Amino acid sequence: MKHTFILTLLILSQFSMAQTGVDAFIENTTYDLVQDRLSCMQGEMPLHFNNKVYGFINYFAVRNRDYTKEVIRRSTIYFPIFEAYLKQYNLPEALKYLAIVESGLRPQIISRAGAGGLWQFMPYTGSMFKLHQDWYIDERFDPYKATEAACKYLSSLYAMFGDWELALAAYNSGPGNVRKAIRRSGYKKGFWEIYKYLPRETRSYVPQFVAVAYTMHYAEEYNLLPNAPAFFIESDTLMIKGYANLKTLAQNLDFCYADLQKLNPNLKRFGIKSTKVAYPVRLPVDKIEEARTNRDTLLYLAALNGKKDLEYLARKSPGSTYGRDKHTYKVKSGDVLGVIANRYNVRVSDVKKWNRLRSNTIRIGQKLTIWTYPNTKIKAAPVAAPVAKHVPINFNGKKTHTVQPGDTLWDISNMYKGLNIEKIKTLNNLQTDRLKPGQILIIG
Repeated sequence: MKHTFILTLLILSQFSMAQTGVDAFIENTTYDLVQDRLSCMQGEMPLHFNNKVYGFINYFAVRNRDYTKEVIRRSTIYFPIFEAYLKQYNLPEALKYLAIVESGLRPQIISRAGAGGLWQFMPYTGSMFKLHQDWYIDERFDPYKATEAACKYLSSLYAMFGDWELALAAYNSGPGNVRKAIRRSGYKKGFWEIYKYLPRETRSYVPQFVAVAYTMHYAEEYNLLPNAPAFFIESDTLMIKGYANLKTLAQNLDFCYADLQKLNPNLKRFGIKSTKVAYPVRLPVDKIEEARTNRDTLLYLAALNGKKDLEYLARKSPGSTYGRDKHTYKVKSGDVLGVIANRYNVRVSDVKKWNRLRSNTIRIGQKLTIWTYPNTKIKAAPVAAPVAKHVPINFNGKKTHTVQPGDTLWDISNMYKGLNIEKIKTLNNLQTDRLKPGQILIIG
């Protein structure tokens, strides 16, 4: 009991000390003090202060200190890269904080919408800025190439709007949404003037940027500096053409494969395959001379294993386009995803992956991208189901339909006037689209 009492006192004491520390940080984020500090940071980019910004500052500086410390730790790796490119493109250095809002400085993170990398490029936008993407490589994850692409994109957005806050809003939600908000506001030009007309996420985006910039600038005052910053590995590139097993390459150069992964987050597999042109792979700078001197031998050994395994995975992985030809299909009236997939001899899961579909719902006029293997024979469109001439009546006076082999809900809905798939499912309490031959359905 005595030991328990002492332990309890120690825990309460530590809690009291921790609470005192948190209270000190809260005192250090008084509204007037933060406003004064932020005014000292004003430069090329406006850092407007209000209650929303103040709330996010409390979040980063007080309530989620562990996250902020981790971001600061990672910043020692990525900020030198960001600063070099921002200087090259004559952009405000403060834009380096935008990558924290986007990704938390995690180079391989992918959002639910499909945006990827430190700067969260969508696949289409990444392609627009020449970021190569295939099964082996995704340059949205390359800290160097993605940062340069972000600089180009931000430059174009600033040229478009002439205002950094609007450029940031457009980076988040797209230029179209910002123009729409400007129109709806009566053609006002400032972010806070069009604030209520912007998408919900974008309203928080700029205040978060200001809060992150402030917190990073005053990290020492909030005791947020990590004990051990992340280690930056100096590197140089080795050009590789053809196939190479990266694990084998690292092993023969006597360094850790995990370090090679850190240097090349754009390389998605343990092997790389680049047939048309040589592709740069980053290696630790103290290994680059040995790699270049023994290049032919190292790449010969690295090409001996793993290639067939990767090619098999490439063919079988959901949504893979490896070795396939691209087709575009325009959805017509009566189309369902399963029938379209069957015509092209592909899986429904693949079609959904290729087109980022969250459900099986498709709309008339929608264009679907479909990838097939060479020489795949595309089946003819199915013939429309015949319209029923006789409608049986059951003992309750309800109209019924007996399911025939091959019948689908879509087929049946087209047989009877005023009927659709949802009505059939409601009338029969169906939870799925599956039907069995001989099943009797109420249709009215």
